[in-house]
Amino acid sequence: MKSKLFSPLDIGGVTLPNRVAVSPMCQYSAEDGSMTDWHLMHLGSLAASGAGLQMVEATGVTREGRISHGCTGLYSDSNEAAMKRVVDFCRRVSRSPIGVQLAHAGRKGSAQAPWAGGRALGPGESPWPTVSASALVFDQDWHTPRELSVADLRGLVDAFVASAARARRAGFDLIELHSAHGYLLHQFLSPLANRRSDAYGGSLENRMRFPLEVARALREAWPRELALGARITGSDWMEGGFEIADTIAYARELKAIGLDFLCITSGGVSAAQRIKVAPGYQVPFAAAVRKAVPGIPVRAVGMIADAQQAEAILAAGQADWIAIARGLLDDPRWVWHAAERFGVKLDYPLQYARSHPAVWPGAKLARPAVEQAADKVGVTA
Repeated sequence: MKSKLFSPLDIGGVTLPNRVAVSPMCQYSAEDGSMTDWHLMHLGSLAASGAGLQMVEATGVTREGRISHGCTGLYSDSNEAAMKRVVDFCRRVSRSPIGVQLAHAGRKGSAQAPWAGGRALGPGESPWPTVSASALVFDQDWHTPRELSVADLRGLVDAFVASAARARRAGFDLIELHSAHGYLLHQFLSPLANRRSDAYGGSLENRMRFPLEVARALREAWPRELALGARITGSDWMEGGFEIADTIAYARELKAIGLDFLCITSGGVSAAQRIKVAPGYQVPFAAAVRKAVPGIPVRAVGMIADAQQAEAILAAGQADWIAIARGLLDDPRWVWHAAERFGVKLDYPLQYARSHPAVWPGAKLARPAVEQAADKVGVTA
């Protein structure tokens, strides 16, 4: 039976050679928002992974919109130049499309890197003022954000559009609008973080207003021959929070605006959340959106680490494509090995072709599952 995982997928004006995406993963290694040699190594390696799409980490549209001092941004000429250097390098490594996730951290900004504690920056760590839908802290001992004014919101819409223009010049094929994981747009969506009494708070329609304004502005600015989508939450994992019915309503609005794809994730808006983590634990959210909002490709993400698991998700119609994050950090050749298991031909860098099981007997020792597939799988450049 032909592998669904290794079939092409059209996303807007962009064609993916297969249905595996490298999930956006923050590296906390930028300098004033600009990518460094770490990103060149990290993203260059993943560009050679064989994935159908490579996504760059959550990238702040303003300096204050970053999560940490080490997070990437697209708010300055130096940010743009550094990112273009990495994109150009990835282009030389792979023919697969590459995208960037545009974001604003809101009240979860001014934070330490995870390995430094992941808490709010202290007085001696150069913290910055944070903003949000309402002046509500994310957790104890976190900065109290300033509630954004309507004028502030207009400025942030412009910031997203300006970053999109920089993304275009840097050479990206795709933009993903980050409205999940408890960051600013999610803070507007969730009643746990949004207690406003104006046109941007209260009802779901009002809470969606600002994220949808950003989405409309990006749709007007981003070329139709490329692709524009959004990462959205399926659940806050908290009583009284954003739920799957809200997700579906939001997804319908994003589709009506003209977005080309959705990625369904969950959590992050409250430190008190209780997530029931298990293999594929977020897939039911993706399946619910795909069923209720047909006609827009839906990506599943979250503890999808096995090729057979990924294939089963697609074969069951629970999602149109999948994203892998830590699984690719653990095994940057995950896609190669999955192709071997399914007997699929995949582009290999010629420099690494000698490791293919068709020419290297040692592959069968390292990965016994490829033994039967080895004779069926060719190497293409």
